[in-house]
Amino acid sequence: MAFDLQPRLSDRWIRLEPLAVRDFEALYAVASDPLIWALHPNKDRYQREVFAAYFNGAVESRGAFCVYDKASDALIGSSRYYALDEAARSVAIGYTFIARSHWGGQCNRALKGLMLEHAFRFVDRVIFHVGAANLRSRRAMEKLGGVLIGETAMSYSGEPSHPNVIYKIDRDDWEQQRPP
Repeated sequence: MAFDLQPRLSDRWIRLEPLAVRDFEALYAVASDPLIWALHPNKDRYQREVFAAYFNGAVESRGAFCVYDKASDALIGSSRYYALDEAARSVAIGYTFIARSHWGGQCNRALKGLMLEHAFRFVDRVIFHVGAANLRSRRAMEKLGGVLIGETAMSYSGEPSHPNVIYKIDRDDWEQQRPP
């Protein structure tokens, strides 16, 4: 069975819908908050032209989502699958951002949980690249059970390379520790 990179997923908190070109304005309205990007290696992604490059890459990836708050039906962020390696049975999850109004609650855990559950139907390992200085995202990865496995440098939208750390979650580990 082929990995469906853009399924519709939901739980009691959020709903994921495939990202489409028509979503630009609504998603930019969320992403235009500079504080969302304060710890990100690409700190100017709140600027329209910088966000447009990010958004176009997301659409072209054919693995990106809009994230909606189920209670209000408000668009609150985005995430995507990328770097699918069928031979290694792995995929990466990332490029995630969530509106500040939804920080600290269930949204990030729900988002990653839905994406992990779906991914583990097809692969054995999920990889996450996190900005080395992004302590908020690193703590979130550790709360999910992510295991730090290395470092790399990544370039975002043509920018110079930035240091990233790499986390992994393997299917067996997820099944043993997954949150309720």
